[in-house]
Amino acid sequence: MRLLRFLLPLSAIAFLPAGAQLRTLDQHQRLAREVYKELVEINTVDSVGSVTKAAQAMEKRFRAAGFPAKDIHLIIPPGKPTKGNLIVRYRGRGQGKPLLLLAHLDVVAALRSDWTIDPFLLTEKDGYFYGRGSGDDKSMASIFVANMLRDKKEGYVPARDVILALTADEEGGDANGVEWLLAHNRDLIDAAYALNEGGGGSLRNGQPFLNSVQAAEKVPVNFTLATSNRGGHSSVPRPDNAIYQLVDGLAKVARYSFPVQLNEVSRTFFERTAALETPAMAAAMRAIVAQPTDSAASAIISKDPRYNSMLRTTCVATRLAGGHAYNALPQTASANVNCRIVPTQTPDEVRDMLARIIGDTAIHITSTVPIRERSGAPPSKLIAELMDPVTVITKDMFGANVPVIPVMSTGATDGRFLRAAGIPTYGVSGLFGDPSDARAHGRDERMLVKSYFDGQEFLHRLVRQLSSGALTP
Repeated sequence: MRLLRFLLPLSAIAFLPAGAQLRTLDQHQRLAREVYKELVEINTVDSVGSVTKAAQAMEKRFRAAGFPAKDIHLIIPPGKPTKGNLIVRYRGRGQGKPLLLLAHLDVVAALRSDWTIDPFLLTEKDGYFYGRGSGDDKSMASIFVANMLRDKKEGYVPARDVILALTADEEGGDANGVEWLLAHNRDLIDAAYALNEGGGGSLRNGQPFLNSVQAAEKVPVNFTLATSNRGGHSSVPRPDNAIYQLVDGLAKVARYSFPVQLNEVSRTFFERTAALETPAMAAAMRAIVAQPTDSAASAIISKDPRYNSMLRTTCVATRLAGGHAYNALPQTASANVNCRIVPTQTPDEVRDMLARIIGDTAIHITSTVPIRERSGAPPSKLIAELMDPVTVITKDMFGANVPVIPVMSTGATDGRFLRAAGIPTYGVSGLFGDPSDARAHGRDERMLVKSYFDGQEFLHRLVRQLSSGALTP
């Protein structure tokens, strides 16, 4: 446990995992916990909750703290009363473009019957905070709010403006807040770059192992593969069976590996991760960086599904339908193929590759690509202005041997919309967890108490550094 450098009040005791010491909370930590609790206990599930209610609760806090009304914007898209977004601008001295802090307030659904506790109560036990959104993403949202309120109370004046955006529908739904703001209120969130979820620290045997910065992400696109014919009676089979045709095409997709396509972020990821791996895997990682067409290195790395998804675009069948009666030849068959596309490819390119792989014109490939599944944007450059302070703070707080490793997310965050709009975005949090205990979107979602408060300190130091130090024009 990291020693605190100031006297703490004898209240609000937080319990850490077995073997850890009790820790008391200072006034800033107590505020963060209060905000955290308030957000977790407001149901913001897409289908049954209200992000607007959570945004309004945070708006109330900023108004009470003395933020001018002109710097607080509750943006509710027309016809979407539960999809409100809150934008708060912390005024600085006007030097350089603002810094954007982004966190989404919506969460995925959670059934009480699935959980051992109420998912919409912040429960602290066994050294963890439990609750839906405790990790994704109400931890960062509450930390950003509490730290900004702290800065205001302490009279901090940054060199550049700092903008906080708390948004809707990152997890799904039809009113993504970042998309809406970029299309209709870009001036409110335009920034030199943004800090977002998507990165964070990994623990091994309870100790900090590495800290990641997400600077790129794959783009999810769903393709429908479908075939049809005239059908007929099942007592008279024919070779042109729609199900067989489709299954044959899907088998070809399953056997195909897209070519390795590295970018600045994924190359750096493999370069730095090699130092943490077994000798054989490390050698393969260094080889693939030196020569992406090295098939032997690719084969070794691809044995690990996590690393395989970092190397290339991946496509996998996720749903299947076919036929209309037990005693009839199938007239139609269709499947959904979910592709996660590297930033250097487009959905059209991947669709054409699927067509070549399948090689059957009877299988039609279509995709209704919503705006949220548009082509990816180039990775955000690993600028020293960001990476240097992240590295310094990481080593100071978590250990001199803890490396900072850039990553390309194989999943998706709202950062892809900002990057596509020309706003570089970095997933960085200082929130550490054990990868084997990842529970976001699952039952009994939780966050280590110590990790939450360490993340609060990490992000406070980082935002102070980025908003007061060397500035990007």
